Amino acid sequence: MAVTAKMVKELREMTGAGMMDCKKALNETDGDMDAAVEYLRKNGQAKAEKKAGRIAAEGIVMAEVKDDHTAAIVEVNSETDFVAKNAEFQGFVKAVVDQALVTENTEMDAFMAEAWNGDASKTVNEVLTEKIAVIGEKLSIRRFEKVTIDNGTVVSYIHGGGRIGVLVVAETEVVNEAVKEALKNVAMQIAALHAKYVSQADVDADYINHEKEILLAQIMNDPKESQKPEKVIQGMINGRINKEMKEICLLDQVYVKAEDGKQSVAKYLEEVGKANGTEIKIQKFVRFETGEGLEKKNEDFAAEVAAQMAGN
Repeated sequence: MAVTAKMVKELREMTGAGMMDCKKALNETDGDMDAAVEYLRKNGQAKAEKKAGRIAAEGIVMAEVKDDHTAAIVEVNSETDFVAKNAEFQGFVKAVVDQALVTENTEMDAFMAEAWNGDASKTVNEVLTEKIAVIGEKLSIRRFEKVTIDNGTVVSYIHGGGRIGVLVVAETEVVNEAVKEALKNVAMQIAALHAKYVSQADVDADYINHEKEILLAQIMNDPKESQKPEKVIQGMINGRINKEMKEICLLDQVYVKAEDGKQSVAKYLEEVGKANGTEIKIQKFVRFETGEGLEKKNEDFAAEVAAQMAGN
């Protein structure tokens, strides 16, 4: 059977595999679509090895909450944004979240070696390798985290179609829609303003001392500020530290929806708690941003296709 451009397009949309891979698979299977999908799957290991050195910095973050008390969040990377939007890829990420919800492991190596969603015949890593074959790009399960709480609840928030994901774990005697909405608002705050700690009590003393050393060095390198009395200099340092704490500590941040532009997140939660007969205590939060800290390659898709066509 003659392989048409329409058939190649259909197989690419079904699997997310590369255009030339799809064309080859259809040629090898005489245009049989199901057989072509199977062909791509069977070539998984070789493809995974070829792609191992490539950069996977796109992808999505996905989270899921189970029964208000358990939640998981994962970041799975791909090479291109095109694949990140593919239904095949997104279905795989959903399955990885399901895996993370039930895992007892906290380390990535152990997670990758465990049975895939209860199927003892395959590990998570083996299924990832198969998916690389079908999709045709390097994929990476970069990180995951599972959280649980007995006396309280967990909420999730996904921003930008999976660009940023947040889990907020809170202790509270009352779990209703108003409390959940407040925690969702806090999760949105974390996504937008990138808090690093829940409160100042969580900030390591070494971190603060290091920041003070840097501030002191900056002051001493300034001809005017360095001439000020020691007491004034220490006051300047403490003032700048306090300002930084209000930026990096969630409860000290100004709540982004505050009508007066001054209310802190702590005061907002206190207000919601009183209105619902409870106290809301943020225990922890998790924030994943897709590709954070990874080098992204500059892609010229048209040039890549031209190079593939020329080499065929």
